[in-house]
Amino acid sequence: MSWAEWFAGQRAAREAAGLHRVLRPRAAGDEAIDLANNDYLGLSGHPDVRRAAAEAALVWGAGAGASRLVTGTTTLHAELERELAGFTGRAAALVFSTGYHANLSVVTALADRDTVIVSDAHVHASLIDAARLSRAVIRVVPHNDVTAVRDALAAAGGRRALVLTESIFSVLGDAAPLAELAETCAAHGALLVVDEAHGLGVVGDGGRGLLHGLGLHDHPHVVMTATLSKSLGAMGGAVLGSAALIDHLVNRARPFIFDTGLAPAPAAGALPALRVLRGQPGLPSRIHERGAALADRLGVPRSAGAVLSVPMPSPRIALAAQARALATGVRVGCFRPPSVPDGVSRLRITTHAGLDEMSWERAVGIVAAVAAEHRQLV
Repeated sequence: MSWAEWFAGQRAAREAAGLHRVLRPRAAGDEAIDLANNDYLGLSGHPDVRRAAAEAALVWGAGAGASRLVTGTTTLHAELERELAGFTGRAAALVFSTGYHANLSVVTALADRDTVIVSDAHVHASLIDAARLSRAVIRVVPHNDVTAVRDALAAAGGRRALVLTESIFSVLGDAAPLAELAETCAAHGALLVVDEAHGLGVVGDGGRGLLHGLGLHDHPHVVMTATLSKSLGAMGGAVLGSAALIDHLVNRARPFIFDTGLAPAPAAGALPALRVLRGQPGLPSRIHERGAALADRLGVPRSAGAVLSVPMPSPRIALAAQARALATGVRVGCFRPPSVPDGVSRLRITTHAGLDEMSWERAVGIVAAVAAEHRQLV
């Protein structure tokens, strides 16, 4: 079979299952109300954020120019790392070009063939890939099952162990039992790696994340990862923990060492976004108020974060509902296998604190009508 035939066969199989994906460029000034993106607080368009990013591009250029260990570390990176650590209550932080790289780095730099990784079944693809690349022994446990984590650690035979989870899960929007997991890890000498991509800016005191909200921000057995591309409206990722951890990552994390540094513009943009969040600690509460009301109207469980998940009967019906919503002026997400951990296709709707009340109410009405219509189709 030729490569052309193989590509054609792969595409045909995806199309038959309703799982084929295409890129749809979004034009500047698109008037659709966007409930698909992760800019939960609307800070990507904040005047201070835009101005800082633009000025940084003019001063520093479009890119960092090199890896962080060569000349790709600017004073902007150092300032952002200090403020991120201070905001979240961690001792130190290290900024990456993406949140994906942050997760790849922390897991592959801490785990090897002699390590056991215990991974929640619903963790993000970046953590799944990181575990595979680490060459560690991997134990996937049922979602949010602390007993299963405890049993897996007990069976680790004294080997170094990492436990992987998210604070707020990106598909179902539910929270991890972090206090119980941290206690379990401490009892077994394991390290708990918590991805706060959907927690930072959304939960905890003033949006400092679920770890901070539970008093786990300085726990010696807890490592935090995060992204700058969601509530902070920029781009990039970060690992936050002890100074010793950060020193180890700088020296051993291949995705950090061999990647060009985060560009100056998003690094600069994340700083005023973080300061807006620090200066307006009540901002995340609007996410939860709107999310709770929308969940009740849609008849789905309330989210611990900013993500609402509306099950659809099939991938094709999910796509049809997404298209119908866009045709009437609202963009929503559509999750189909393999993006959903339980195999159920969904509309993924994010609640936004940055939308004005009129736009939000219009969007809610459209989403509710579309969801009700398509959930009944078979």
